[in-house]
Amino acid sequence: MAFNTVAILSPGDMGHAVGQRLRENELDVITCLAGRSERTRFLAGKAGIRNVSTMEELVEQSDLIMSMTVSAAVPALCREVAGAIKATGADTLFAECNAIAPQLTCEMEPIITEAGGRFVDVSIIGGPPRPGYSPHFYTSGEQATEFEQLNEYGLTVIKLDGDVGQASGIKMCYAAMTKGTSALHSELLIAAELMGLTEPLLAEFQSGQSAVLQRMERNLPTVPPRSRRWVSEMEEIRDTFAGLGMTPHLFEGVAEMYRFIGSTPLGEEFPESRDRDRTFTETISQLAQHLRERQATKD
Repeated sequence: MAFNTVAILSPGDMGHAVGQRLRENELDVITCLAGRSERTRFLAGKAGIRNVSTMEELVEQSDLIMSMTVSAAVPALCREVAGAIKATGADTLFAECNAIAPQLTCEMEPIITEAGGRFVDVSIIGGPPRPGYSPHFYTSGEQATEFEQLNEYGLTVIKLDGDVGQASGIKMCYAAMTKGTSALHSELLIAAELMGLTEPLLAEFQSGQSAVLQRMERNLPTVPPRSRRWVSEMEEIRDTFAGLGMTPHLFEGVAEMYRFIGSTPLGEEFPESRDRDRTFTETISQLAQHLRERQATKD
């Protein structure tokens, strides 16, 4: 089926940028903003995404629904869409684009297909689309070839061999490296700050791990505004690895690290509103101070 109208659920950091890219490539892009935050409404408006009143309208009008939300919200959103598909009789293609464990993706597929829709597994690796750049949209399952059409509309889609779950799996492994590393860097630097060792540790990194230090300097100031929504993603990675017979404990710890960062005032920021003058050492210093205060309250 050719795509004319694509629905984005929901138009947040990634979703609004994807929607804007599709609009720039002549597709009609819609969303349903009922119950959404003012920030999400602002981002949708900025991207020129058309709002419809109900989920039923969204399902009826769209050829493709791209679900892009926080990992913890996936089951409820999937059931909501399935209810609208069943109510309208639409055979819309539902693309599960979230950072979830392959086993959860496989659980979501029959919810959509038994309601009368079609399902494709998709995962996104990379940041939101921007001029000259698209993240990689990995896709797998019976409907993957249909989803590949988005290569014609400004996105970079890579089809994987195999069933539903493969696209989700590659995202879990990749995010384990990128976000797992950021959590490790955050924790060890906070520990060094608490022990008064930041200056000599950074000097040692500069001497023997300069590339790693540059990555810390670039990435760590961007972590706090995203940390809250990363908690459930890390729990999905935990479940992925546990399902393969490996330890879940590594990513239980990573989730807890992001839960802590998200609980601080820095976690209140949004990517577009964070203090861009705050250096990575200042970021770590403030996180360490929040931990000191939390420990003092406990004592």
